[in-house]
Amino acid sequence: MGTIFLGLVIVLFLLAISDLVVGVSNDAVNFLNSAIGSKAATFKTIMIIATLGILLGASFSSGMMEVARKGIFHPQNFFFDEIIIIFLAVMITDVILLDLFNTFGMPTSTTVSIVFELLGAAVAISMIKVNGENPLGYQMGDLINSAKALAIISGILLSVAIAFISGLVAQFFGRLVFTFDYEKKLKYLGSVWGGLAITAITYFILVKGAKGSAFISNETAAYIQENTLKILAFSFVAWSVILQIVYLVFRINILRIVVLVGTFALAMAFAGNDLVNFIGVPLAGYEAFREWSAQTNFAANEYLMSGLAGAVKTPPFFLLLAGAIMAVTLWFSKKARSVTETEINLAKQEVGYERFESSMLSRFLVRSFSGIGNISKIVPDAATSWMKNRFDRTSLTDNADTPSFDLLRASVNLFMASILISYATAQKLPLSTTYVTFMVAMGSSLADGAWGRESAVYRISGVLSVIGGWFFTAFMAFSLAFGMALLFHYGGTVGIFAMIAVAIFIIFRTHALHRRREEKKGAMQHESETEDQITSSKLVQKSQEYLLYLLENVKIALGEYLTGLAAEDRKLLKKAYEDFEIVYEKTTTLKKNLNKTVDRLNESALESGYYYARVLENLRNVANSTFFLISPSFEHVSNNHRPLTDDQHTELLNINKEITEFLEEAGINIEQGHEVPSDKLKKERDDILLVIRGCRKNQIKRIKHGTVGTRNSMLFFGLLEESKNLILFTSSLLKSHRDLMDIVLGKKVEEEDI
Repeated sequence: MGTIFLGLVIVLFLLAISDLVVGVSNDAVNFLNSAIGSKAATFKTIMIIATLGILLGASFSSGMMEVARKGIFHPQNFFFDEIIIIFLAVMITDVILLDLFNTFGMPTSTTVSIVFELLGAAVAISMIKVNGENPLGYQMGDLINSAKALAIISGILLSVAIAFISGLVAQFFGRLVFTFDYEKKLKYLGSVWGGLAITAITYFILVKGAKGSAFISNETAAYIQENTLKILAFSFVAWSVILQIVYLVFRINILRIVVLVGTFALAMAFAGNDLVNFIGVPLAGYEAFREWSAQTNFAANEYLMSGLAGAVKTPPFFLLLAGAIMAVTLWFSKKARSVTETEINLAKQEVGYERFESSMLSRFLVRSFSGIGNISKIVPDAATSWMKNRFDRTSLTDNADTPSFDLLRASVNLFMASILISYATAQKLPLSTTYVTFMVAMGSSLADGAWGRESAVYRISGVLSVIGGWFFTAFMAFSLAFGMALLFHYGGTVGIFAMIAVAIFIIFRTHALHRRREEKKGAMQHESETEDQITSSKLVQKSQEYLLYLLENVKIALGEYLTGLAAEDRKLLKKAYEDFEIVYEKTTTLKKNLNKTVDRLNESALESGYYYARVLENLRNVANSTFFLISPSFEHVSNNHRPLTDDQHTELLNINKEITEFLEEAGINIEQGHEVPSDKLKKERDDILLVIRGCRKNQIKRIKHGTVGTRNSMLFFGLLEESKNLILFTSSLLKSHRDLMDIVLGKKVEEEDI
């Protein structure tokens, strides 16, 4: 029996490694978003600083480990085998849940997940104990630490509102003082602002370090606690003087220093506050196993775990090993960057591509709060005018290197989050660092006017999606852990290892899904304009590049969709759908980036911008028509409708052959610099349209003779229509490209050609 439990403890530690990986991937947003979003340093420099913070912070976690051992339930009233079941249910649930959020790039709270998982699993086992033989007469209140659980949950929820308001107020007054052209004010006020911010961060580090660190003696911790105000006062003066000297001597941007120091502090906080979420449960399981195996008088289902209710210092080796795993994950996890990008996109200053669509609730909120702007009517005109000037952004320049938000906002995000998390840690409350950092960032972005009329509904929809995900986290964490605990209790080791296999399968599938999402996103980002100035010749080059790329992918898609439709090969159709979806997204991004492209055109190239816009419009139309050849075919086969008749397949095959030859001829003409569309291409286009017309007539005859059904006709007519659109839009695309070349070469474009 001891061997089985040893194996389960080993499984707990393996799950801890997995949990560290998925946990860091999600929580990295907490300390990376401000530095990356403001481009405070190179990406590598930011990562090095964050890594050092993680390694140091890992040693500060010991005092928080009691949350996993006795924060949610009373371990002294549970037997050893019940404790192991609870911990296994918690860890497997946590790995699955966090990996799911990482896959979709959504930040969530590892603290909320671990709290509700512990609660769900403990409630399940408690119900079994109370409703079973129950010789000791336990009630639910004897088993569940309901007061502590309620305090944790209420503290986490309250932090959401407090963090948002704190970020909004701090950013509003910070911007009033410094304005968007803040660099001029740094000479006089930068050192004071920096001193205040770094002092808050210093307080944060001291509180984290003094509370339960495995490397700080009790005497040192007591001294820090007793002299906190003196230390902070000295820190403020010292940092203000140091920063002023650094600015005057080296001309280093003070806010850059603040952001990097804050990044280090928050990374340290993450490792200190959230490490309990990843290894607290396995370490508690390890302690339970050591305690049970040290005695020989009681079986696993007879030994009460009173030892877990006492204080314990976590061995530094485990902390440093966990810190090392977290640091390695930070560098290599692509999912960590996905989650970070979500928060940065919601807080960015510029208007452009938005990840989230508007929702009914976000539109309602925007309409409801739009009237709040009328409050300015009760403010004196002079004050209103002054504040408007302080928030003026017209002097700012926008180029390829412009950060998502400036260093002033990044510094507010960091020091406000530091203050709030420090206070919560001092109160021994496992605050959600994700909730705090996210809501501070959202509050500061609102105060900065980043949620304007062009973006408000999308940003609010995104914030609501993230917050909704937090409640989903709590519900799913409780439900899954509850169900798994029941399964493990009644299913034994078979149920445990079956769920481990399911978890491995889910992670494998989400990895493949994330890879597809990253490919789509990569295609979209690749098309973002990076040049500060774009010339007419560059537009022609881009037009030709995009045109050839699209024609090649359309040819591939035509072959795959018809082969898959004829053979009822769902996998091939799915591949065609997913592959062309990337092309479709790329053309969509090109069109959305038109404003940025035009902004970067030099004056002599403005005329060509009009024709380039027509090229992009037709690129989108061609991609749209191709996509609507694949999508209905995939849906038709997925729904197991009747396949095409032999005659229909032959007709579509002939159309595809003609279109493919047309596309190949067009590609050759473009590469060789010949005029497009040539007379030969125009004749081929007209011939294809005649063939499509004939196929329509044939389908009418088939309907009359009753050889095809409704679904078949809907699909076939749709494919014919999109084939016609494809050939017409391709001809328009070729003509748009020709007009662009002509205008750049100084040739006259006839009115009828426009």
